[in-house]
Amino acid sequence: MSLGDAYCAELRKLAISAVDTDAVLQVLTPIWQTKAETASRIRGRIERVLDFATVKGWRTGENPARWRGHLKNALPARQKLTRGHHAAMPYAEVPAYVKRLQSAEAMAARGLEFLILTASRSGEVLGAKWPEVDLEAAVWTVPAERMKAGKEHRVPLTPRAVVIIEALQETKVNDFIFPGERKDAPLSSMAFAMLIRRMKVEQYTAHGFRSAFRDWAGDETSFPRELAEAALAHRVGDETERAYRRSDALDRRRKLMVAWMDFCLSSKNLLHLVKKG
Repeated sequence: MSLGDAYCAELRKLAISAVDTDAVLQVLTPIWQTKAETASRIRGRIERVLDFATVKGWRTGENPARWRGHLKNALPARQKLTRGHHAAMPYAEVPAYVKRLQSAEAMAARGLEFLILTASRSGEVLGAKWPEVDLEAAVWTVPAERMKAGKEHRVPLTPRAVVIIEALQETKVNDFIFPGERKDAPLSSMAFAMLIRRMKVEQYTAHGFRSAFRDWAGDETSFPRELAEAALAHRVGDETERAYRRSDALDRRRKLMVAWMDFCLSSKNLLHLVKKG
């Protein structure tokens, strides 16, 4: 039962037929509150492996990693993560971290830097395909079926984001911009979490970079709040904010994302961007 991550080392020692609820909880409980995104992905992966084993006849009975009606009742409710929580890297630390990513050769490092620069979700980046990108217009269009809100989302690509994609285009091996090791597959859903752990900043999550971007936009620039929310593809509430979503505000969002890129690529860890918007 190869799950490909250190968290399941003890679980892999068990026969597939012997994996029960207690064994799954031993994996998830220590990280359920502190590494929520990682824990959720591990639980989902365990569930899929056990489902496969059941189909193959290697085990019987209910899946002990099932969420609804099972683990949901066994694991504690998570504390709501707020901006500034340890899961999100403080934005002042992001430039130094981006510099470290640029010195790493792993495909996951390219993908994570792209995620930071675009303030996107992990799933959106991992599932990104070449036909979604218009390099001439410097726009990445994420289809509705891959967006949390179920609506197509256009992402303005900054010069650095374009450089990342152009470099990968020269060696592309399948339809995915960030390919994994398996044929015709993207990077693993655990790729960013594993990279963050290897870089010794496991107290943070990939998703937390969206919070870092939002905090930076609110604290260090005069860009309107609704523009930052639109950049995150968040559903905004009042009439003015909904107008931003209807009109897309691509050009203004491009200015915001270029300012974010300038900050992320700044050589000094200073909060000194010219306020504009």
